[in-house]
This record gives sequence, C-alpha cells and structure tokens, in this order.
Amino acid sequence: MSLEKTWRWFGAKDSVTLADLRQMGIEGVVTALHHIPNGEVWPVAEILKVKNEIESYGMRWSVVESLPVSEGLKTHNDDYGRLIRNYQESIRNLGKCGIDRVCYNFMPVLDWVRTDLHYQLSDGGEVMFFDFPTFVAFDVFILKRPGAENDYPAEIVEKAGTLAAKMTEEEKELLAYNIIVVTQGFIDGVVDGSAPDYKKLFLDFIDTYKTIDADRLREHLRLFLQDVIPVAEAYGVKLCIHPDDPPFSVLGLPRIVSTQADLEWICRQVDSIANGVTFCTGSLSVNRSNDLPAIVKSIGDRIHFTHLRNNVFLPDGCFHESGHIYGDVDLFPIMKALLEEQKRRAKEGRADVRIPVRPDHGIKMLDDYNKSANPGYPLIGRLKGLAELCGLEMGIERMMG
Repeated sequence: MSLEKTWRWFGAKDSVTLADLRQMGIEGVVTALHHIPNGEVWPVAEILKVKNEIESYGMRWSVVESLPVSEGLKTHNDDYGRLIRNYQESIRNLGKCGIDRVCYNFMPVLDWVRTDLHYQLSDGGEVMFFDFPTFVAFDVFILKRPGAENDYPAEIVEKAGTLAAKMTEEEKELLAYNIIVVTQGFIDGVVDGSAPDYKKLFLDFIDTYKTIDADRLREHLRLFLQDVIPVAEAYGVKLCIHPDDPPFSVLGLPRIVSTQADLEWICRQVDSIANGVTFCTGSLSVNRSNDLPAIVKSIGDRIHFTHLRNNVFLPDGCFHESGHIYGDVDLFPIMKALLEEQKRRAKEGRADVRIPVRPDHGIKMLDDYNKSANPGYPLIGRLKGLAELCGLEMGIERMMG
C-alpha cells in the first residue's frame, strides 16, 4: 500500500491551483489558515471554507501545516493561559470538521534557516543553501547579538569575520532580511518586513530566551503536550511535531527536536497515539549522527506525516538541498522502513494505515523561473521530486511483494 501523496498548498495566493494538484495525482492537500493571526482561534466556518474547496476537487485536507505555536506558548509567558485555550479550541474545531492531523514545531524564534535562497547548481537549477560561516557572520557581525561569538567554534567565527569584512552594506542587509523576514514570511514568522527596525525587534525576541535553556524548553514542551494532547485525542486529531531545521543550536537558542533521543523523549511525555512526529529527512539528516531508518523503526507508530527530500553535505557544517532521491541521504532504506511501518499498521488493524508524504522543497528549474513561489516551493522541481519518490516507492513495494 503506497504512502498518501500530498502537496503543500498556500491557498488562493499560491500560483499552483487545486485544479493543478488534481491533475498531478495529489490525494491530500497540506495547508493552513494563513490569514488567522498567530494565537487566535481557527473558527469552524473558516476551516470548512478551505476543506470544502479542497474536497470540491476530489482531494482531502490531509494535514494542517501548521497550527502555529505562539512564542508565548514556547516561553510559557503570562499570556500562556489565553494562548493554550485558543490552541485547544482550534484543535477541537479542526476535529469537528474532520481534519485529523496537525503538524507544528517548537523551534524558538526562527522556524527554519538558510543563508542563500538562490544557490545555483552546475546544471542551472536553484536550491537553498545553508553556509555555516555566513550564518555566523550574520549573527556575530551583522546582527551583533551580544556574546554570539562564544556560541560557535573559534575557527568558524574567524572565517565568518573574513566573510563579513568582504561584504558590502547592501549584501549584509540582504542577508539579514532573507534570514529574518523572507524565509519566515509565508509561515507566520515573528517579524515582518514592515517593522521599522526589524533587526532590533528580532533581537528582542531572542532575548526572551535568555533564561530558557534546553531543559527549561523541554519542560515547556511537556506542559504544552499535557494541555493539548488530551483535547486532540478526544476529537480524533493527531499532532505531529516537526524536527528542528537545522538540528543544532543557532543564535544561542536551545534545540530540543533534533535527534532520535529527542523524538523518543517527546513521545514518552504523553503516551498517546495523538502525540506524534513529522518525520522530515531534510531536517533530521543534517545531524549526521542520526540514523534515519532506525528512527522510523523506533517511533514508527507515532509518525503521522512525512517530508522527504535530500541534501548535499559540505565542510564546516554547510549543506545545500539537492532535490529528492539524489544526494547524500540514502532514501531507499528510509522509504522501505516507512512502507514496512504501513504493513505493520495494517496487520494491527489501525484506521490510519497510510502515512501522508509530501515532496519537501525542490529544485527551481525550467518554467519555475517564470512563476512566483515561496522559497523552496517551485512547482516543477517538486513535481519531479514527487515522480522520483513514487518510482522509488513502487520499486520497493514490488520487491517486498
């Protein structure tokens, strides 16, 4: 039985339409109510409006990505009570409407990080790149976060200083704007481009974590799970946390969803099938000590959503995205482990046998250069990746009999 083919869709403003998705063979749509401010309740009427539109094209709203976890929930601030009640109500409303999966993350301040959104491959395609020394140059020499130089290896800081010295003021500003605003803008980031001094505002958000280390952030996640998982379970909704991207500390902020041990710890905090994981090869593979097939085998029963893509790893902790089945990540044993997990679920008689999977990010290519798209989400590059993943899947299924 194949994985459920899904696609991330950004609503009416997306250049890829629901009619396009139907032609592409997509079964489930991954989307969110991007127009609802973070921390506010998702009303039933708004949920049904999107759900009915998707279903009118013969697909289903497979996964919510995402129902944002406000910074006040992560820091457990004085507004926690209101924010958690709103989050619980949104889960209830999603469950009432038959939406049964919610992807979320618990990354402080930044949802994901790249330093170059238009890195050109040798064949002319474009992908996103994370250059560690360049990011450190941003943090230490452009953002000038107090004490930042102490959070990175000395040799990386030295390389970062050399890079920063060669940058023009325009290049420094573009780097900062891409990291703080552009990469976060379509996923409800904490800072938008309208702020008069967006770097200062960004530093203020980072400062709220000055007394929150990894242990304290874990405690906040535990409290969050204890508050939301019983509601999700009661309304037939499965929550699935997304791993840190990248899975190591940046900006001096704690990271607690980066390893197999982290994911196992999360699953133990509330022993419920509603407390699950989004298995993302693009994020988890960057921590080279992670054994991805072993993670599937360890927590497979809690994997409720999957992002599949590939990376090429370079020295100094740098990497760039490389499409889907080609790169330094071996997708064969990962896909095999996911299909084996589905077979195990079928034998158990679980109703949620099929795991939704989406081609995560993609190479910008061909007519993608003539279309508008959010960073990492070109049409043709992702469609190519989906075709590759389907071919890999079919071959493994035939091999498994």
